[in-house]
Amino acid sequence: MVLLRRGFATMASLKKASKVVCIGRNYADHITELSSARPKQPFFFLKPPTSILLPGEGPVIQPKGVNLHYEVELALIIGKRLKDFEATDDATALDAVESYALSIDMTARNIQNEAKKKGLPWDISKGFDTFLPISNIIPKSAIPDPHNIELYLTVNNEIRQNDSTELMLFRIPRILSDISKVMTLEAGDIVITGTPKGVGPVVPGDVMRAGIKINGKELEEAKIEVGVEESKGPYVFSET
Repeated sequence: MVLLRRGFATMASLKKASKVVCIGRNYADHITELSSARPKQPFFFLKPPTSILLPGEGPVIQPKGVNLHYEVELALIIGKRLKDFEATDDATALDAVESYALSIDMTARNIQNEAKKKGLPWDISKGFDTFLPISNIIPKSAIPDPHNIELYLTVNNEIRQNDSTELMLFRIPRILSDISKVMTLEAGDIVITGTPKGVGPVVPGDVMRAGIKINGKELEEAKIEVGVEESKGPYVFSET
């Protein structure tokens, strides 16, 4: 069932999303590099909207004691309220996407690994403030086929990630369908679609740059440039 189209998203409205839904393990080589199990259906988790870092808002903040990793991902900005949505065809599913953005899903990898080992939730590893740098909004017309674009990320101008979204294990119609059968997607929500291989650490002083290429051409709206700084706050990671 598809309901209620909202107006066009703005950069300010991104932080008012009711939720950010993140697809995990959606590229086979990334699953391999983290020694994870390959899912039989889309696997997803949430990041709080407070983790969103808009262009020009400052650096990603590394909490004390955290092994900080980057994961570049295509983001979908939802334009309709979706519940129990059936992925009948690409055209119907993609109509629910109002626009796109590029994002970097920052992860406190040591916190996540400890939580996985102990069977604990790992929300903290994804949820710190600044842990979702996002690009400017990309008009839908700029990405004719979201399953055939090149995502890349560099650290200090060295390529770390560079792969095509055609490698997604689960495509956008299946992703939206599965999410909507568990939790209603509201207009303005953000769905990030998984990361390709090449994830790794950054430390204070590093600069991440990320973007999208279509047929080898850089998409200007998708460019992200963001540094990393150490937190001055009170949080220090310690074993749970």
